[in-house]
Amino acid sequence: MKFFIDTANLDQIKEAHDLGILDGVTTNPSLMAKEGITGKGNIMKHYKAICDVVPGDVSAEVISTDYKGMMKEAGELADIAPNIVVKIPMIKDGIKAISSLTENGIATNCTLVFSAGQAILAAKAGATYVSPFIGRIDDINWDGLQLINQIAEIYAIQGFDTEILAASIRSSLAIVESAEAGADVVTCPLSSILGLLKHPLTDIGLEQFLADHKKGN
Repeated sequence: MKFFIDTANLDQIKEAHDLGILDGVTTNPSLMAKEGITGKGNIMKHYKAICDVVPGDVSAEVISTDYKGMMKEAGELADIAPNIVVKIPMIKDGIKAISSLTENGIATNCTLVFSAGQAILAAKAGATYVSPFIGRIDDINWDGLQLINQIAEIYAIQGFDTEILAASIRSSLAIVESAEAGADVVTCPLSSILGLLKHPLTDIGLEQFLADHKKGN
C-alpha cells in the first residue's frame, strides 16, 4: 500500500519524505489556504516546490466545475511537472474531463467520492485514482471502510486498473483498517503516519533494554 501525505505544508512533506516511506502528496484549495498560499501564481509555484521534494505523484486540484474550465486548468497543472496528478471532482463534467484527460495521457484523481456507483463511473472513465472520503462518510453515521471494501471487491471482479485512494483519514488506526479493507493508497496527515510508530510495549521494551545495557557497563 502506498502512503501519501495530505497537506500543503512543505516542512511536513519533507519530514515524511525523509522517513523513506512517502509515495506521494495530495492537496486541495483548503490545504493551500491553510498555509496562506493564495493567488494562482503562488499556488502554481507551491505545487512546483512540492514536486521538487517528492518524486511520486502529487495531486493538484482544479477549481472549475465545467468541462471546458477543468480541461484548461488540467493542462496548466500537468505542465508543472511530470508527476502531477490532476484532481477532478466527481460530477458529470468531471467524469467527462477524466475520460478526455486519460485519452491524452494525463493522470487523474477523482475526488469527493462517497458511493460505489461513483467509483464505478470514475474507473470506467479511466481515473488513475479514486478517492473515497471515509472520514466524512463516518461523520454521517455510514461506514467508510465498508465502502472501501465494496469498491475493492468490485474493482477486482471487473478488472479495473484504477487505484483506491482512501482519503479523509483521521487516525493511525484508520490507516491499518484501510489496508485491511483493500485500499491501494492512503492519504493522511503526518500525525497519523507518525502515530503508527507508537506502542506502549515498544517504549517499555526499549527502556528495559537501555537500562540493562547501562547495568552491564
